[in-house]
Amino acid sequence: MRRSSVYYAVAAFIALLVLATAAALFMTSHHKHLGPMPVVAGGDTPEESVQQSVALIKVGDFAGFWKHALPPADYDTLRADWTRPRPDEHPLTPEDRADFVKTMQQLTAPDAETKLYAVAKPKLTQLQAQYQDQVPVMIGIFQAIAATGVSQSKDLTNLQKQQATEVINVLAPWAQTVPWFDQARAKRVVSIAVDTARRLDLKTPEQLKAMDFDTAMQKYSVGFLGIKQALTVYGLSLDDTFDSVKVSTVESRNGHAHVKIDYTLLGKPLSTESDLIQQDGRWYSEDVLQNVREAHQRLLAPPAPAGSAGAPATAASVGAPIQAQAPTPPAKH
Repeated sequence: MRRSSVYYAVAAFIALLVLATAAALFMTSHHKHLGPMPVVAGGDTPEESVQQSVALIKVGDFAGFWKHALPPADYDTLRADWTRPRPDEHPLTPEDRADFVKTMQQLTAPDAETKLYAVAKPKLTQLQAQYQDQVPVMIGIFQAIAATGVSQSKDLTNLQKQQATEVINVLAPWAQTVPWFDQARAKRVVSIAVDTARRLDLKTPEQLKAMDFDTAMQKYSVGFLGIKQALTVYGLSLDDTFDSVKVSTVESRNGHAHVKIDYTLLGKPLSTESDLIQQDGRWYSEDVLQNVREAHQRLLAPPAPAGSAGAPATAASVGAPIQAQAPTPPAKH
């Protein structure tokens, strides 16, 4: 999308917050953080494994999350794979590069907060006059589109589809009542966006491509914490959701466990489920482990001949997205 003005850059950031929240809530429903914990691989029990996962996610420690979520050998592989070339990477266009550089310059300028809000303020007034009554309808349409996409997904089980739909059905009514055009809230979000951009300290998209695993995880942490702050401005506290989660083991035998994860989202009780596997006496998410290993194998596979109909898809990043179980590490761009 071309960012033709400062306003659209801010609007894009706010839109990203909403989308990222839905994804984060769907992927990180685990357990209450009971206090500081050392980062260790896996958990002594299935419940402990899930508990530490959410504790690390809550504070934005994504490097710690992956160290905990994977056996040591797989974690080392994840780190080593990070700098490998991605066969499915799309070349950066001059337009994309110019947009990125311009947006970061606008967000990190010495007087960025003042300038951005000066541009956003009249735009918000205009948008409120034009679209205030239409926002609930528009969000309702997006809700229907999202629900249809979930129901038609070939990557989700029936249970996962049900759980994802429940999350959508909670987020949509909230979004319909949020005062998106409120001047005071917008000013706070602009300040958060600027502070987050400065902390990210990214001037060019080439910096993204050059980042190693540790640097990328640090940047993800900065972005995630900024998202949490901005969403709180509009009444959605991710920490409240993390703190509400309770884990119970449904079944555990022969090194396999099935757990139920109950949590509240905006005061509404929801639940999800997860399978864990025991390796070397430690418990790990079965889907996380399987997906990371499959992503590694795809990364090492030779490229398919051009036009090959049956070629396997390549991984967009090491540690492919895991539905309702783990955050996705940032793909190199």
